[in-house]
Amino acid sequence: MAKTKAYAASAAKAPLAPHTIERRELREHDVVIDIRFCGICHSDIHQARDEWGGATFPMVPGHEIAGIVSAVGPKVTKYKVGDKVGVGCFVDSCRKCTECQAGLEQYCSVHTSWTYNGTEQDGTTPTYGGYSERIVVDENYVLRLPDHLPLDASAPLLCAGITLYSPLKHWAAGPGKKVAIVGLGGLGHMGVKIAHAMGAEVTVLSQSLKKQADAKRLGATHFYATSDPETFTKLERHFDLIINTVSAEMDYNQYLELLKVDGTMVLVGIPEKPHQIQSFSLIMGRRSLAGSAIGGIAETQEMLDFCGKHNIVSDIELVPIQKVNEAYERVLKSDVRYRFVIDMASLS
Repeated sequence: MAKTKAYAASAAKAPLAPHTIERRELREHDVVIDIRFCGICHSDIHQARDEWGGATFPMVPGHEIAGIVSAVGPKVTKYKVGDKVGVGCFVDSCRKCTECQAGLEQYCSVHTSWTYNGTEQDGTTPTYGGYSERIVVDENYVLRLPDHLPLDASAPLLCAGITLYSPLKHWAAGPGKKVAIVGLGGLGHMGVKIAHAMGAEVTVLSQSLKKQADAKRLGATHFYATSDPETFTKLERHFDLIINTVSAEMDYNQYLELLKVDGTMVLVGIPEKPHQIQSFSLIMGRRSLAGSAIGGIAETQEMLDFCGKHNIVSDIELVPIQKVNEAYERVLKSDVRYRFVIDMASLS
C-alpha cells in the first residue's frame, strides 16, 4: 500500500483539510496515475456535506481527474508510462450485468464502484477520489485524453463533458434540431459547446441576461431570460430537446410547454426536493420527461475524441488545493466562469 497525500472531509460539512490515504499496490491490469489536475463538481459539495445521504468519511472527493501514467501492471495493454489520461465518476463495475455488457457501466445494476464515497467491487474497501497525489485504476476504466488539448481544462470533460454529451447524443442533437440548455454553469456551458459542435441550433435559458455575451461566445444562437414571463409565451412549442442542468427549484411544467410534439426534456441536475408534474404538460404534446446520468466508458472515450476533434475544453479557473473550501463557497454563489480546477502540484 502506498501512502498518498490528499485533502479530505472528516465529517459532513467539515472543511476539507490535509489527509493521508493508502492506494492499493499495482495489480496486473492496473494503471498508476499521477494526478495533475482535478475539477470541482457541484456533486463533490453535495456529497462532502452529506446532502444526498449515505456519505462515508473521511471522504476524498474528486471525479474529474486528469493526469499522467506513472506505472502500469504487467498485463496492461492500453496505456504506457507518460500517457495523458483521465478518470471519471467510476473506477469499476460488475462487468457482468446486462447494463455493463451493453457498455452502460454507469447504470450497473449490481455494483458501480464510484470514484469516491463508494467501495471497490469487494463491497468494503472505500474509494477515494482525485483531490490526491495519485490514483490506481484498472486500465479498462481509464480514459485517454487528446494529446493536443490542455490537461487542466480537459479535467471537467470527465464529468461535466460526458454528462451533457450523453443525452445530446442519445436524443440525437444535430443539424435541424433546436436544443435549449437551461442554466449556463459548469454543466450548461459544456452543453452549449457540444450541442453547437454537433450542429444543433442552441438556445440558452437563464434567469437573467447577464451571461448572454458568454453564451454567444460559447456557441449559442439565442439567449432568453426565464425571469421574463414573455419568454415562455414566445418559445411555446419551439424546441426538440431541452437539457435542464439546474438543481434549484423550478416549475418543470413551464419548460415542458416549450417542447414541440414528441420533444423531450432531459434532467441532469438533481434538485433537493421532488417536483410536481402536470399530466397535461406531457399528454398534450406527446412530450417526454427523462433523466440522464454520465456515460459508459466507451461513450466517454467517444466524447473525449469528439472534443479533441472540435477543440472543446472547459472554461476554467485554476486554484491551489489550499483554496478548495473557498472554491466550494464560490460554486454555491455561482461565482465561477465556469469550472474550478485544482492544480494538484500545490499538494506537494
